[in-house]
Amino acid sequence: MTMKLLLKAKQFCCAGLLGAGKKVILGTALVLFLSAGLLAQTNEDIPGRIPEYEVPYEYPTEDAVLEVLNRVRQYYESTSAQMIVDSETGKEITDFSAFNKNATISHGFSSEWSYTHGVVLSAFEYIDDVTGDKAFFANNTRFYDWVLKNLPYFEKNKEQIKSEKIGNWGRILNFHALDDCGSIGAAMIKTYLKDKNEDYLPLIYRVDEHVSKNQFRLDDGTLARHRPQYQSIWADDLYMSVPFLANMGVLTGDNKYFDDAARQLLQMAERLYIPEKELFDHGWSVTSGDYDPRFYWGRANGWTLMAMAELLEVMPENHKDRDELLHLYRSMIRSLANLQDGSGFWHNLLDKNNTYTETSCTAMFTFAVAKGINEGWINHVYGPVALTGWNAITTRVLENGAVDGTCEGTTFAHDNTYYYHRGKSIYATHGYGPVLYAGAEMLRLLRNEKIEVQKARINSRNSTFHYKLKSEWPKE
Repeated sequence: MTMKLLLKAKQFCCAGLLGAGKKVILGTALVLFLSAGLLAQTNEDIPGRIPEYEVPYEYPTEDAVLEVLNRVRQYYESTSAQMIVDSETGKEITDFSAFNKNATISHGFSSEWSYTHGVVLSAFEYIDDVTGDKAFFANNTRFYDWVLKNLPYFEKNKEQIKSEKIGNWGRILNFHALDDCGSIGAAMIKTYLKDKNEDYLPLIYRVDEHVSKNQFRLDDGTLARHRPQYQSIWADDLYMSVPFLANMGVLTGDNKYFDDAARQLLQMAERLYIPEKELFDHGWSVTSGDYDPRFYWGRANGWTLMAMAELLEVMPENHKDRDELLHLYRSMIRSLANLQDGSGFWHNLLDKNNTYTETSCTAMFTFAVAKGINEGWINHVYGPVALTGWNAITTRVLENGAVDGTCEGTTFAHDNTYYYHRGKSIYATHGYGPVLYAGAEMLRLLRNEKIEVQKARINSRNSTFHYKLKSEWPKE
């Protein structure tokens, strides 16, 4: 039926009013019939009534999530042969009887002693827990065994090494900052707790010596840097320290590590958490103090939530700081749900939606929301936030498994122009670990037996996802 037919029917009616009464009745019936036919048209016939989603608004399957995780794993593994090579010739060094001054580490993500590789290895260990697929955790044992096999070669010849860094292993011989050891050290503890290789312990305790004793701190014990300003704190350093401290607590059973981890989160929050925004400023320094300029960089807030999740999972349930940490976690999730872009992504500067949508923070927030629901830290109604976040992430995982759209390494800066124009690429390795973590937690959410999901209907004018807690509803 068309509008033209309806108009003709009305004309017929009007003509009927001037004629016999039967024509009036017949005309009225025809109008009603044609009107009903118009209303009965399929939704597809009426432009604009069906939402057009930038990212598919659909419920993921376990198989689809696993396919993404394996694709990312395989790409990541392929980036390096994990060899000691001559930096001038590029050839593998096989003779270690004499030191080669050009000795370095082969290029590639999977050979790095770095904080971003630490996130990936922690995610591999977590995926092993969630799926039981040993292909992921095999990377952990292979990497750390390789490091420990070859590290003595460099330690023995330390005086001959002119640079403070050894290629992809960076400052492994002499830690200068939390970036050098905290995240990768946390993943090493997790690996040790599974494979129980005692050879790991000396290096783990050397990391602890730096994090717990040697790293610069403010007078109140807050971990800090003299960069870029004198006595600066970075939200990033929460992930560079808290997961390591939390896992040292697990390893040793000593509550001092849980106490220090909680102290870092709460004391950094005193300076960085902005209650009216329910977000963390990227950094703070003594120089600017109470009037520090504020920039709500996505990944900094992601590091914060990832660090909290690590600690909340393993700290004692009766720890004195637990409730305050849960409040921070819940309030940040509430704010982030509101700031999520309609595509499912979050923006590089969270409160400025004219900055680009960014992959690593989107993955971190997706993980944090799904994790919070699965652990009972936040309400289940946030389920669609995680779901749409995951759907968005999958559009950034390329066919070969590379993760695109991740913001490059970013310093603690003091102007919007800098944050607006950060580069993004598949070579910014900060996105790989969070994407793996997000996928693992989505698998747990899909399998969560406490929750029933009312799914959105495809091509519906008005349908969404509702996550419902089964125990709240009366049994039929």
